Amino acid sequence: MSQSPLKLRINEAMKEAMRAKNKSRLGTIRLALAEIKKVEVDEQIDLDDIRITSLLDKMVKQSRESIKQFEAGGRTDLATNEQHEIEVIQEFLPKALSEEELDAIIKGALEESGAVSMQDMGKVMGLIKPQVVGRADMSAISQKIKAALS
Repeated sequence: MSQSPLKLRINEAMKEAMRAKNKSRLGTIRLALAEIKKVEVDEQIDLDDIRITSLLDKMVKQSRESIKQFEAGGRTDLATNEQHEIEVIQEFLPKALSEEELDAIIKGALEESGAVSMQDMGKVMGLIKPQVVGRADMSAISQKIKAALS
């Protein structure tokens, strides 16, 4: 079985970080590879780029939550470390969508699903999620959809 191009890119970045003796970057990349490996072992499959992107997106989301907790607790040093991890992981995610692109995707999904009330939110999210995984914050999208449906 061949590795996905994204996983190969992450492995190459790990080797570069090792050569450069960049410990913080290396630690973050190893953490990402460990998460990928964990899922592969648990499910006994080789992950594709889409699934790896989703996994990395989840890691970024968890780091953002950690930053909020650390800042609330006055631990700016730990929040800074988490921010650094986000920056490293985002290098492997697709380019973020602009507000205009995001609004167009939401508008198209609303029209396609025929959504008229909050009860249709699941349909709309189901149409949007595959298009934006790793490229936008799902909680921000959810708020935009709620605003459009109310």
